[in-house]
Amino acid sequence: EGTFVEWLKQDGEKVEAGEMLFVLEGEKASQEIESFDAGILRIPPDAPQPGDEVVVSQLLAYLVEEGETPPFELEGAVKPEAPEPPPKEEQPSAQSATPAPAPETQVPEPATSPAAKRTAITPRARRVARELGVDWSDLRGTGVGGRIREEDIRAAARESKPPAPVEVPPIAVPGKSVPITRIRQTIAERMVAGVNEAAPVTITTKVDASGMVALRDRFKASDQYEFTPTYTDMVLKLAAIAVGEHPMITGQWRDDGIFIPENVHIAFAVDTESGLLAPVIFDVPEKSLSKIATESREIVDSARKGELKADQLQNGVFTITNLGSYGIDSFTPIINLPQSAILGVGRIVREPVVVGEEVVVGEVMSLSLTFDHRVIDGAPAARFLERVCQLLAEPILSLIG
Repeated sequence: EGTFVEWLKQDGEKVEAGEMLFVLEGEKASQEIESFDAGILRIPPDAPQPGDEVVVSQLLAYLVEEGETPPFELEGAVKPEAPEPPPKEEQPSAQSATPAPAPETQVPEPATSPAAKRTAITPRARRVARELGVDWSDLRGTGVGGRIREEDIRAAARESKPPAPVEVPPIAVPGKSVPITRIRQTIAERMVAGVNEAAPVTITTKVDASGMVALRDRFKASDQYEFTPTYTDMVLKLAAIAVGEHPMITGQWRDDGIFIPENVHIAFAVDTESGLLAPVIFDVPEKSLSKIATESREIVDSARKGELKADQLQNGVFTITNLGSYGIDSFTPIINLPQSAILGVGRIVREPVVVGEEVVVGEVMSLSLTFDHRVIDGAPAARFLERVCQLLAEPILSLIG
């Protein structure tokens, strides 16, 4: 399901195949949906309004021929019923990098009741009934043929609601309320799921980052590259190599077993005005560092402009999140289900390090690996992180040499 945002064409306007017809907001992004047919757009009076939830296969409007009467204007026309969304547990996740929301609390519906079998109810009314805990099996609706509508459910909830207890009004506190957007709600649900539906464990270490600093300086001094790779680009490329050597780190917990994806698609966290997104760079091991740098720059720009496509947020098998540019040394990243691991990258700082028998000033980076202990044990996770550190300490061997 998604949220209907707006029509991009007016009722009665001619639409050509390939033109953008309306805007739909999903869990992580808004997209303009194109028309695959041509005709005259006719929007019925009961079409979804901006902000309404819509589900797959729901009727939104008609494209008719010139001079053709749309079905909803025909005498005796029957309003088509919108399909009901599948149960939450049956809906596919939007992407591996962005796992499905935590299960909602379900109000048992009287499926075995004869009244339930013959009572018609709109999908929206059904959802509101679940939210308010209303038993609609014996409810008579005000819609056509006794069909139960949302207002019928809300009226029943008001009638059954007990008198509110007398409460002392709270002390007014200065401030303002910020609306919770659909994207923020999705982020909240998935972050909670990453803690409550997995068995998260975080291990941390430090790595000699002087090789990465030297390599980046080398890229800066060269004029043959369009973009200078960021430290995130380097970690992303080298972590993908380690993922290929330790595929269990990408395992996904499923009821029928642990699923190991074949491809190494790496997601990376991007901060946007709408909230945290995790777009994906596909087939990372096959791409050069300069290619990754160019692609990640384009993806970040699209994310911050709100122009990411749905397929750019799907099928990640491992996530990297870097807070080093904000002065953070180490932190505990949260797993992005159904993935089983996420690597947190801290800032690079100059501090004393021991080289042989001498103490010298070195460049040190902190790494934090959170993994799902249901899928990965501590020792394999530690070996993976150790391999990442080896690759980061001598990046030229893997990235250029």
